[in-house]
Amino acid sequence: MPPKGKGGKGGKGAASGGADADKKEKTPKGGTAVKVRHILCEKHGKCMEAMEKLKAGVRFSEVATQFSEDKARQGGDLGWMTRGSMVGPFQDAAFALPISSMDKPRYARLVIGEAKMAAPEEPELSQAQTEKLLQFQDLTGLESIDQCRRTLEQHNWNIEAAVQDRLNEQEGVPSVFHPPPPRPLQVNTADHRIYSYIVSRPQPRGLLGWSYYLIMLPFRFTYYTLLDILRFALRFIRPDPRGRVTDPVGDVVSFIHNFEEKYGRSHPVFYQGTYSQALNDAKRELRYLLVYLHGDDHQDTDEFCRSTLCTEEVITFINTQMLFWACSTSKPEGYRASQALRENTYPFLAMIVLKDGKMTMVGRLEGLIQPEDLINQLTFIMEANQSYLMSERMDREQRNQTQEIRKRQDEEFEASLRADQEKERKKREEQEQKRQEEEKVRQGVLMEERRRRNLEEEKERKSECLPPEPQADDPDSVKIVFKLPNDTRVERRFLFGQSLTVIHDFLFSLKETPEKFQIVTNFPRRVLPCLPSEDQPNPPTLKEAGLNRCQVLFVQDLTED
Repeated sequence: MPPKGKGGKGGKGAASGGADADKKEKTPKGGTAVKVRHILCEKHGKCMEAMEKLKAGVRFSEVATQFSEDKARQGGDLGWMTRGSMVGPFQDAAFALPISSMDKPRYARLVIGEAKMAAPEEPELSQAQTEKLLQFQDLTGLESIDQCRRTLEQHNWNIEAAVQDRLNEQEGVPSVFHPPPPRPLQVNTADHRIYSYIVSRPQPRGLLGWSYYLIMLPFRFTYYTLLDILRFALRFIRPDPRGRVTDPVGDVVSFIHNFEEKYGRSHPVFYQGTYSQALNDAKRELRYLLVYLHGDDHQDTDEFCRSTLCTEEVITFINTQMLFWACSTSKPEGYRASQALRENTYPFLAMIVLKDGKMTMVGRLEGLIQPEDLINQLTFIMEANQSYLMSERMDREQRNQTQEIRKRQDEEFEASLRADQEKERKKREEQEQKRQEEEKVRQGVLMEERRRRNLEEEKERKSECLPPEPQADDPDSVKIVFKLPNDTRVERRFLFGQSLTVIHDFLFSLKETPEKFQIVTNFPRRVLPCLPSEDQPNPPTLKEAGLNRCQVLFVQDLTED
């Protein structure tokens, strides 16, 4: 199978199949590939004859040795091929075939087949890596999970470094963690629809003009020839210092300073950043980027800068329509841009715009161009590519809308989640409050039960400790009638010499008596000191209290008080 750009000429083609394999090769990893064999034939009849032998079961390597016109090295084996490494029709047929099969003649006279297919192999992510991957995607807003994974792998799964690098990239700042190698920047210059406008130097006019031209021709030829020889020789002595980019921003700032010293400060607004940053900003803002490569030694450079680039109409047009980046090719950063854009002569201008998802050069202007022509050519290029920018804007708006919808959905989800969490919290609080109240009631019941039990035990103890009731005919006895708060009457006899405490203990031992009470007389109304106090630690006897042999006392309930 011919690699891309190296296919057979005219009617030549290739035939391949995978029925047998003489050698085992290591399967490529990292992307889908096919292993193919081919037979290159000039005539269709010869190609069909080879097909018949293959169908009859003859080894592919033998048929390739007999029929292939490219000597069929290794039995026609081309090894592993990936997409993009072969011509279009050959590639489509090779990847469309089932494994170990052959195809009819293709690509004029072509027979192809497929032996094996290698699928990409990627290591499985750990749980920690998966969590970092999802977190990185949420933080950066990237939709491609593969791009998120590649970025994290480049930073050794350091999510802080990866996020910072992504933010730097969005702002057009070079990566501070993994700076890109100093190689030519990737700009799509392979588009065959690039508009080119080349201005040739005007021919001499008149006898005086031709005389001056002929006189200066040998000097000019000698100068440029010696200069080219000197540059070529210096390459063998030491490498071109422009190949090492150490301070790209400094290169651009230095060029702008030199330009203003030589041509004045009236010029289009220069982008003060690297070429890569200018590309990123133009891509992010969906604007055209005009790149000017300044050739210091070219004979038309001074006239272009003074008469074209620094004119008022050109300045106004460029400043209002596009970003403008410029640098001298004598600087490493300008030289790197030169390698990417591949200019032929100076002055050189390139128009770059986002096209089909890539920053693509859509126009190039070379030579000494006049201000009016420059504006006209740039306007033509912009109008011809305006549809691409409109398409990109629509796609970006759609992505932004999708992200906005997703953001709103996330916010609504977060709000709903917070509301659910708040409800759950309140529910837990209510349950806890209810539990505490129930526990409080239960403790109250227990305390009341304990208090009542203690009270009953105390009543029983007081009842057991009471002295016996004296006889009715005892001359020292006192008959007392107690009127309780519930209008119940209780009678008992006591001795005059007994303390009022005995009366209190008797009443306390009764079930009808309240827990707290005091004993009062009716006429005169006074409270009997039945319990010890600070003023009277020993309560008086019944006789000392002035009670009669037949006395009525009232029991007053103090529990509510």
